Amino acid sequence: MKDNACRHCGSDCGSSPVMFSDAAFCCHGCKAVYEILHKNELGQYYEIQPMSGVRIENAQSLRKFAFLDNPEIAGKLVSFSDGNVSRVKLFIPSIHCASCIWLLEHLNTLHPSISYSDVNFPKKEVTITFRNDQLTLRQLAEMLAAIHYVPEITLDSLETDKKGTTNRKLLIKIGIASFSFMNIMMYSFPEYLPGGDLLEQDFKHIFGWLSFLLILPVVFYSANDYYLSAWKGLKHKIISIDLPITLGIIALFLQSSWEVFNGNGIGYMDSLAGLLFFLLIGKWYQGKTYEALSFERDYKSYFPVAVTKLFGNDESFVQIKELQKGDRIRVRNQELIPADSRLVGGNASIDYSFVTGEAMPVSRTTGELIYAGGRQVGSTIELEVEKPVEQSYLTQLWNQKGQKDEHHLLRNHVNTVSHYFTIIILIIAFTAFFYWLQQDLSTAVYVFASVLIIACPCALALTVPFTFGSTMRVFGRKGFYLKNTDVIEQLYRTDTIVFDKTGTITINRESEVSFHGEPLGREKPGMIKSMVMHSSHPLSIVLKDYLKEVPISEPERYEEIPGMGITGIVGGSRINIGSPAFVAGEDISSELTESRVYVSIDNNIAGYFSIGNVYRNGLEGIIQQLSKKYDLHLISGDNEAERKRLSAFFGDDKQLHFNQSPSDKKAFIDGLKSKGKKVLMIGDGLNDAGALATSDTGITIAEDVFSFSPACDAIMSSDKFTGLDRFLRFTGISFWVVRASFLISLFYNLIGLSFAVTANLSPLVAAILMPISSITVVAFATLSVNLLSRRFLRL
Repeated sequence: MKDNACRHCGSDCGSSPVMFSDAAFCCHGCKAVYEILHKNELGQYYEIQPMSGVRIENAQSLRKFAFLDNPEIAGKLVSFSDGNVSRVKLFIPSIHCASCIWLLEHLNTLHPSISYSDVNFPKKEVTITFRNDQLTLRQLAEMLAAIHYVPEITLDSLETDKKGTTNRKLLIKIGIASFSFMNIMMYSFPEYLPGGDLLEQDFKHIFGWLSFLLILPVVFYSANDYYLSAWKGLKHKIISIDLPITLGIIALFLQSSWEVFNGNGIGYMDSLAGLLFFLLIGKWYQGKTYEALSFERDYKSYFPVAVTKLFGNDESFVQIKELQKGDRIRVRNQELIPADSRLVGGNASIDYSFVTGEAMPVSRTTGELIYAGGRQVGSTIELEVEKPVEQSYLTQLWNQKGQKDEHHLLRNHVNTVSHYFTIIILIIAFTAFFYWLQQDLSTAVYVFASVLIIACPCALALTVPFTFGSTMRVFGRKGFYLKNTDVIEQLYRTDTIVFDKTGTITINRESEVSFHGEPLGREKPGMIKSMVMHSSHPLSIVLKDYLKEVPISEPERYEEIPGMGITGIVGGSRINIGSPAFVAGEDISSELTESRVYVSIDNNIAGYFSIGNVYRNGLEGIIQQLSKKYDLHLISGDNEAERKRLSAFFGDDKQLHFNQSPSDKKAFIDGLKSKGKKVLMIGDGLNDAGALATSDTGITIAEDVFSFSPACDAIMSSDKFTGLDRFLRFTGISFWVVRASFLISLFYNLIGLSFAVTANLSPLVAAILMPISSITVVAFATLSVNLLSRRFLRL
């Protein structure tokens, strides 16, 4: 660290530094940011990565954001706005390190109106949720600019594909490289022919200088991405995989320029131009290959989110991607709004915490717009779809929330291997350079560049994402939908599995129901059904089907208490439905030998429904298979009526835990994790949200209504439940494919190095082979996963 370095950005402060609190700054802008951060107790920004600040040489006036006061323009930028809460995604090109991410994800400390912010580092985007009654979009942009994270806001960019812009830039670079390569090869052609050494010296000089001029835009423009990546890595004490390539390019350019300046020809200008041309072609082709094999896009298209669609007086479950504008849908308590819709019936109380982080539900009246991603709290509502469903939008919502703070060992290992592999390659390259330098400088540079280029560890870096991405896509086709590729590693490391009972190992709609108590008469069954039809709890669904012929009326009030029951007013009467403790005020669960749902009307206990569970086909077999490798547990909010029957499945009575409230389930998972267990929780996503979120991996079993659960990491179609063991075993196969891909990559690099260090491999050929190695690893990983899935995932 330089003594005269700026405390914020690390630049040289010169002879007249700006001082503040005994700290030197290169400009007043850096000083202002430093003051803001320390005033708000955000000094940790500098601890994460010293001198990580962003410096803007020509900061523009904050009035440049005045156009955001225009409601029409602001409306195009805001992706969500309901009541006083808005959500916006901004492109901030100056995001460059961990400190930037940390600061931008702690914007709430800079302004209390910001409730949530999330950074997408690869895309350099930050998503911010804020209260628009206390902070305008313009003020938000000005606040970001004040701390030198200036958002780049162009309305044209919102309607254009950013990836397309990036591709166009790459194609321009390839075009420049190809033009220079072809012309330089033409100037080099005489040297490849017999008698080329007889070419007049003047022509050699002319061809040399023409080649030098042609190579300049290639070296300083077409290849600039490699320099920037290598420089940023070194700046933050990271040896990136682009460093060897950069050193190779610089070595060839300097050596060839020396040859030209001395009048000895064009040196390796032809090899350098060809090297960069083929490197860029490989980069473009890898991008196209990745796009063609996009596992993220594929699994979205199979994502099974369904909703109740109304056809007159009838209803049916359909996938949300089939919804069109004008369709009528029914959304029950705790179900997600699948598309932007208008309320046409019922009392809407929408919880937008899934989208905004705000936990307080907001009320909506008939005719008002309700945004996708909100969750209905209370009675059933009817909606009319305003916009066709965008599947990717809901998937982005799912991916945005509920990410577990995990240490992904495999990803860390790959990064570590790539880091040290690059260091070893640099050592080999310099050793070979000094060895050949004793014989000939030209050959030494030739070998140095070849070693650095042929041994690029790009293939290593691609192994994990393509293997796991292909696995995620295969799982999706089989009815098992993962939130992201990290879930595969979490499943692989699982050693303990915890099952919920109701709706997980039991089938909701195949239960034996009977009522015990005084005759309900003609009106009471309708009151009961009017209540249970608004709940998505498995037992409520059973009772709704049992009372399917009974007419209903809309409750005046409705409330669901997780783990206890539902309460409300129908026709002026207070209805309580749920556990004996909730309805009768007496906890007799331990004495029961069957599952019961009690009912009281106007505080008079009417009786109870006895519900006999029907377990999923193949449950005994899947439990036996899983018990060979995993420690199994069952936790249920029901009584112990099924203990004897379930003991036959699980074997050990100590593995069964009944009368568990949602908080008890969460505490149980916490207890297992405190013992060092890697816990997989499988539930129905209703009363299990706390346990699912606490577990290392949470899987929701989806029956008829495939509803989002922010707490879970995966959703499994109920008819694929018996394939759980095979899905878990296949994660091990995926790790085998990763290891095999590693070996292929290392074997390829060793063979290439053996030719390069002996001066038998030109940089040009190395540039052609390098992307081929990456494509080979990608193809092997993708094809292996697909072929092995046909054998081991026959469901």
